[in-house]
Amino acid sequence: MGSAKRIGAMVLRYSYLLRASYTRILDIIYWPLLQMLTWGFLQSYLVKAGALTSPGGAAQAAGTLIGAILLWDILLRGQQGFSFSFIEEMWSRNLPNILMSPLRPAEFVVSLILMSLIRLSVGVLPVTLLAIVFFGFNLWALGVAFGAFFVVLMFFAWSIGLFVSGLLLRLGLGAENLVWSLMFFVQPLGAVYYPVSTLPTWLQPISWTLPPTYVFEGLRAVLIDHVIRWDLLAQGLAIDAVLFTLACVAFGLLLKSARRAGTLLQSGE
Repeated sequence: MGSAKRIGAMVLRYSYLLRASYTRILDIIYWPLLQMLTWGFLQSYLVKAGALTSPGGAAQAAGTLIGAILLWDILLRGQQGFSFSFIEEMWSRNLPNILMSPLRPAEFVVSLILMSLIRLSVGVLPVTLLAIVFFGFNLWALGVAFGAFFVVLMFFAWSIGLFVSGLLLRLGLGAENLVWSLMFFVQPLGAVYYPVSTLPTWLQPISWTLPPTYVFEGLRAVLIDHVIRWDLLAQGLAIDAVLFTLACVAFGLLLKSARRAGTLLQSGE
């Protein structure tokens, strides 16, 4: 059984770090806000210019695009919130101290997951409210569908964050670019802004191995067809379970390998 006090202590540590730096908070909010405004205003321009002329097509396309942007930011910020909390320990050369403390690896991971949710709420919640003000799109109005989308996206984000953290343990800060770049590799294959059928035939099976694909296909089903595709969400969650389990195993193996290789003491900047 894990210790709630030790997990709480780690979350409190990261919260103090976040609260003490307004630049970190601004950075969390800046990128989702920038993307929402840029893509949202672009979509508004296309609608006003008559680029979408089919009956009801403009409203559907606008809602689908803005909804996809917001869900993509939830996925991206969830992964980066996990990984950033971890990599800040490496930047401050504090990781060896944490790993030598009574804190268990599982407790460390839980604290990173909770910190991911805190960072996500700070960064994305204001943007979802501004999307209502600027574009009349209410992501929260999706109700239970949004809750299901969120769960599938977050487990995938944590899987990627956990795997990247394991690689950082073993390879050091030379692999830190994975924190920013790996998730963007998923974007063109995850059917974020277009249906899977848009991809070349040989890429479509690869796309269907990614949980975000099921979320964004489900989003289009809700906004265009007004149905919740529980079958898609169940498949996405099942794949999430496999990927998260593999990520946990990989993190444990990479941590053991890092201890044997002595790379933990070389994890600073």
